[in-house]
Amino acid sequence: MTSGGSQAAGVGGSAFGRGPASAIAAPLQLHAATVVPEWVDYNNHLSEWAYLLVFGDNADALFRFIGIDEAYRASGKSLYTAETHLRHLREVKLGQRLTLTLTVLGHDDKRLHLLQEMLTDSAGCVATAEQMLLHVDAVVGRVAPFGSYVADSLRLIAAAHISLPRPEHVGGCLRIPER
Repeated sequence: MTSGGSQAAGVGGSAFGRGPASAIAAPLQLHAATVVPEWVDYNNHLSEWAYLLVFGDNADALFRFIGIDEAYRASGKSLYTAETHLRHLREVKLGQRLTLTLTVLGHDDKRLHLLQEMLTDSAGCVATAEQMLLHVDAVVGRVAPFGSYVADSLRLIAAAHISLPRPEHVGGCLRIPER
């Protein structure tokens, strides 16, 4: 089950033109969802796995936005998640509307570093997901360079996002602070 609400274009290319980077939202807002009963746990709030589901649907909206659609995946190429760091900042309850943002923090010819934020009207940012994704050619079973259209799309988005402030938690690791 997906969280629905994707606003990106699909088959055959991306949802944005090839104009200047200033026409690209910073951060991107490509997906929204409403918390449904199946996602709520015994504590009466959004279950841990459901955060990842919603962030995954947001990433899928980005993939379609940059040209990684069904046709692209049918060619044997896709993005695989190498690492995800979730931060649960506030409770999310049944029926709350979630808006998601996505920032391209960096990329090279085979990797994509993202920051996603989950927001509610009442509480602001309730969770974040930082991810490292690898572009894979499943036919040969290896990490492979992005296709030129996808690479160009990422360059445009990264140029639009370069001036966004980098949150302090990006690139952090888990630890118990010393006292």
